[in-house]
Amino acid sequence: MSNFEIITREDFSDLTYLLEVRHPLMAKAAKPGQFVIVMLGEHGERIPLTIADFDREKGTITLVIQAIGKTTRQMQQECQVGTSLYAMVGPMGIPSPISHAKKVVCVGGGLGVAPIYPQARGFKESGAYVIGIVGFRNKDLVFWEKKFRACCDEFIICTDDGSAGIKGMVTAGILQAIEKHPDIDEVIAIGPPIMMKGCADTTRPYKIKTMVSLNPVMVDGTGMCGGCRVKIGDQVKFACVDGPDFDGHLVDFDDLMTRLKRYTKEERMALDHWEKDKEKGCRLQKAVDSTID
Repeated sequence: MSNFEIITREDFSDLTYLLEVRHPLMAKAAKPGQFVIVMLGEHGERIPLTIADFDREKGTITLVIQAIGKTTRQMQQECQVGTSLYAMVGPMGIPSPISHAKKVVCVGGGLGVAPIYPQARGFKESGAYVIGIVGFRNKDLVFWEKKFRACCDEFIICTDDGSAGIKGMVTAGILQAIEKHPDIDEVIAIGPPIMMKGCADTTRPYKIKTMVSLNPVMVDGTGMCGGCRVKIGDQVKFACVDGPDFDGHLVDFDDLMTRLKRYTKEERMALDHWEKDKEKGCRLQKAVDSTID
């Protein structure tokens, strides 16, 4: 049996889904903040995915994925319980340091809600007072609320339309937490670059240490390809081996967002090509079925 068998599949929305993958050795080694690189098939794309959870007793790694590009949409269609991933390498990256901070704020936006969870749990286990803040577009997209409430002393949900929790972005939740707790030691934020930039801008005037997790374009995950270059202050770092966590007040988010758009045309072409092949396959199957009938 493959070491990369999918034992659980859960769909949070039309685009977001969870895969729990069996890999005892990786589950034993995994720590908050690390990531894996997976391949769906032998000739498939290598995609980096942050570890959303791990269970050492069950020997599993949990991934939460958003079906945006060609590979993630193909995985959404093909990755079901009982199937397997062709390859899964990791854990990679430097684990997020669970500091001795007494009071921390763990912020997750959209898909970043999943990987912020093990950090919130880690801080709680280390004895810190944990304030969890998560942001979604609306209440229908909210997931893992019970998991967060179990490891957070306070938990704030923010939605764009106000259908759950407070109305507004996660920065509104951060300001609410700062107003109530002027003694916050650290903020950890994971989500889209524009969201992490907003978090860093919000905490900067208060001089609160703010760490963010970067996920730029990545190929090999070992620092050799140089694709994941990020500007941190006056230095250039590789997210795969120097990160993925960096000081949010030093990250050049504008450069990061520009680099993330570099292959937009190629990504669109790959998705269009896959969708056309899928449509062609469906038509051929219907023709075969009609012949059999």
